[in-house]
Amino acid sequence: MDICPLKKIEVMIVKTKKYKLESGTYIKMGLISIIKEQWWVIPIALAICLGYFWIPSIWWFIGALIAYGLYVLFWAIQFTGVTQMEQNKVIFEKMAYEIDSRQILMKINTKQGMPIQWNMIKKAEVTKDAYVLYLSKAQFIHLPFRIFNSENERKFMETILKRKEFIK
Repeated sequence: MDICPLKKIEVMIVKTKKYKLESGTYIKMGLISIIKEQWWVIPIALAICLGYFWIPSIWWFIGALIAYGLYVLFWAIQFTGVTQMEQNKVIFEKMAYEIDSRQILMKINTKQGMPIQWNMIKKAEVTKDAYVLYLSKAQFIHLPFRIFNSENERKFMETILKRKEFIK
């Protein structure tokens, strides 16, 4: 009986430089993400303004502006709160990332890390200077291009995102 030996498959791993996500960057990116995702709130505010044609009054515009302002303030408080919570402090520490086709390993040091499986990522986006991987409305991984050690590693990351059908 001939037993076929298992072939060792090498997996390319991208090891990034250490990077710290600043809380201000997190809040700004979170607000932009929510406004893009929940764009339908703006037409509601504009519809409230149309009440002016029913009963002419400046209060329709003031009310719509206040309502939209409170909506944005609510999300700003949510994202600011995430930066202050003790259990989320780890997100804002300096970390290195090890990325391969199986997972993303977020490493605080050589002994402490947290794996993120690709199926936990809801969507991904390529901005002018970073990859942003969204886990939920308030959780995302921000990977600036500058933390990659070479252009090849950055291209490999993009290839993984294409294979996983996060980007086109």
